[in-house]
Amino acid sequence: MTATPRPNDFHFPAGSAADGPYTLRVEPEQAGWEHSSLRVLELPPGGAHGFDTGESEWIVLPLSGGCTVECDGLTFELQGRTSVFASPSDFAYLPRAAAARVTTAGGGRFALTGARCRRRLPARYGPAADVPIELRGSGNCSRQVNNFAAADVFEADRLIAVEVLTPGGNWSSYPPHKHDEHRPGEESRLEEIYYFEIERAHGAPGLGYQRVSPSGHGRRTDVLAEVRTGDTVVIPDGWHGPSIAAPGHTMYYLNVMAGPDSERAWLISDHPDHAWIRSTWPDQPTDPRLPLYPAAGRSAEGGPR
Repeated sequence: MTATPRPNDFHFPAGSAADGPYTLRVEPEQAGWEHSSLRVLELPPGGAHGFDTGESEWIVLPLSGGCTVECDGLTFELQGRTSVFASPSDFAYLPRAAAARVTTAGGGRFALTGARCRRRLPARYGPAADVPIELRGSGNCSRQVNNFAAADVFEADRLIAVEVLTPGGNWSSYPPHKHDEHRPGEESRLEEIYYFEIERAHGAPGLGYQRVSPSGHGRRTDVLAEVRTGDTVVIPDGWHGPSIAAPGHTMYYLNVMAGPDSERAWLISDHPDHAWIRSTWPDQPTDPRLPLYPAAGRSAEGGPR
């Protein structure tokens, strides 16, 4: 008999998965899966950190501050940003089987999004100006998606990563959807990590909620979590959504995905009880608070999805 997972098998409150220089470290072994990883590295002014990429490809994405990334004899100067609520960021892609080093003059926090992979692709730089900004949904389902490493935007072997910003009071990751079955052309298998930051307002911290419900596959993931800045939810399977932002506080989450399918694609199935909500989006305006910011050199791409 398979034991029913406990909610805290999937929800890691801020600090509960810290390890050494990482304020968050989620590896496949901790998540109970095979592919997706996420680390959050905090460095003081003048700080440095070296690591081996091992069997995974990685993207170094500044959350706040800038840094220099060295790998395979190349040096990438990442300008970064003041916060995830201020702008998209440039980033650096690092291949498997490499030695990497991150240094920062001013200090900062840096997400390392990873996926176990087979192909060794070249290390390279991703400019902030090339990050597509997508406005998804409408009405109180409006949200902004920074598709910096979406499957159809940036080449990687297995890794898919995007950022989502949800204005206070809105629902995102909705309708609930899943990607835990291999159905060619319809649904892909992807392990997913949600890392949250909640914008402060009037000097006070904010909060949000994340729901994951069982789909009948895999580990029957079942989560209803109050999430705050630094919290993480791992989703091996199940219907995930909604992600709910408390009024007055913009919610940010970083999605990291990877899986075993030969095609690197984000193919999802909507929950049959809630899929109808998409049909209402063309008749509603996008939340006027969006985009929170445009990418340099390009306009936000709108339209219901």
